Amino acid sequence: MDPETRRSARPRPSASRAAWPHAQRPGGRGREGRTPGGAAERGKGGVKQGLSPRFSGAPRLCRSNRLPGGPRIWFLGREQVLPRTQSLPPGAQSQASACTTDDIGLVGSMLDDKDNSVKIQALNALKALSGIRKFRLKIQEHSIKVLELISTIWDSELHVAGLRLLNNLPLPDFVHPQLRRVMPALMEILQSDYILAQVQAIRLLSCLAQKNDLLYDILNCQVHSNFLNLLQCTQPGSLLFEILVFAERLSEGRNSPHYCAVRWRYSEQSLHEALFGEDSRLADRLLALVIHPEEDVQIQACRVIVSLQCPPDVEVQPSACQLSHSFFNNGE
Repeated sequence: MDPETRRSARPRPSASRAAWPHAQRPGGRGREGRTPGGAAERGKGGVKQGLSPRFSGAPRLCRSNRLPGGPRIWFLGREQVLPRTQSLPPGAQSQASACTTDDIGLVGSMLDDKDNSVKIQALNALKALSGIRKFRLKIQEHSIKVLELISTIWDSELHVAGLRLLNNLPLPDFVHPQLRRVMPALMEILQSDYILAQVQAIRLLSCLAQKNDLLYDILNCQVHSNFLNLLQCTQPGSLLFEILVFAERLSEGRNSPHYCAVRWRYSEQSLHEALFGEDSRLADRLLALVIHPEEDVQIQACRVIVSLQCPPDVEVQPSACQLSHSFFNNGE
């Protein structure tokens, strides 16, 4: 056998768990002595050896079923499942569409792995695959597990990955009981100091605020006494905009005839009291944001003001942003 034939016939090593990079956690590292992508850089048992040379170009989807002692692991890209992207790259769409629901189950099984970095990569992969319509119902089955992860593990990278997945899925009604249980955790993530996680948490809460059966649970959720610091002008514009959208939806929801038909009671440290209570300083925050440098924040602050002042049956128009500050005399 000539040397060229001998090289082509040589079996290639299979990928190993070292192919999953350890997530860089805020304020810390992954496993002791390791850095993200370290296994791939060493080469031994890593992605560069384990995957076919065709992965040197655009990211593709592949699987290895020869991993010792564990199920198949999915890869998107050369060194990780999905490097925090919003969707599958164009080159991977057709290959991902050829997958089956059983394959989705294999990715979901990695959410039970003991290593947080593996959980994060599996969440990223499910997020990418959720963009394919035929997989959404199967991915929805993992919603409760994802909610459990983000409410029991304090890891900002995991929070971002899990919340991005949830924000990309239509959450079915059977998930609502679990959502009620994790509401305090979502509020804690919102009041953390990690912007990416805060933005994803507020987007999910804004969506849930439009559900009649969840609105009270959100409004009665406990918050810190300095909750309105999230509406300071020094906050990033992206976060301010999302919080203002959230406040507008809460204001509209609490003024709806359906919600007003019940006499609700709120705790002293609830979100309702922080935003709409007698001692709330929300009016001052909104007036300061009307002159914010970013136009989107200005407009959204005006929309919140209008929602607080207009009757529930009045449709809010963009031109209604021209309001007098006298509406908010004495913080009313």
